[in-house]
Amino acid sequence: MDISSYNQQMQKSIAYLEKEFQGLQVWRATTGLVENINVDTDYGTIKMNAIALITISDNSTVKVEPRDKWNAKHIANAIYEANLWVWVDNQGSFLFVRIPALTQERRDQIAKQVKAMWEESKANARKIRQDAMNTTKAELSSKTISEDQNRANEWQIEDLTKKTNSKIDELVKWKVDEIMKI
Repeated sequence: MDISSYNQQMQKSIAYLEKEFQGLQVWRATTGLVENINVDTDYGTIKMNAIALITISDNSTVKVEPRDKWNAKHIANAIYEANLWVWVDNQGSFLFVRIPALTQERRDQIAKQVKAMWEESKANARKIRQDAMNTTKAELSSKTISEDQNRANEWQIEDLTKKTNSKIDELVKWKVDEIMKI
């Protein structure tokens, strides 16, 4: 049994969590806040970063410059519908997305979102672990591996799961601390 495929799945789970964290509104502007928003255009639904240039103007402002200025209203609507708690200033050929200072109530809401993402990531790691355990048990029952190899596989799977969960916990703690700092 090759553990590397399960290791890749665990790493993808961590990468997904990191990407989701980029889309959270914290105390400073990031392009990740808006770049993965789906925009309904005349051509269909397209990711924001595919139809606009996204840059940071200052600590609290993201500038979104549509490649086609006619998409500015679609982009503004998509940002409003994403419920990011930001202000959108449509200048016609570009938009300013202004990030307000976080209130304690909003910080608490974002922290709850982070904890929900944490639960989802932990559940995904458990699912990957269970798949790996089922695979090694199936190999044992079909006599393709020995009992010693089965125990070694189970140990590697447990070790991989512990490391992944530790990394997830570390990321979540860091993000919650970042959100709560004033």
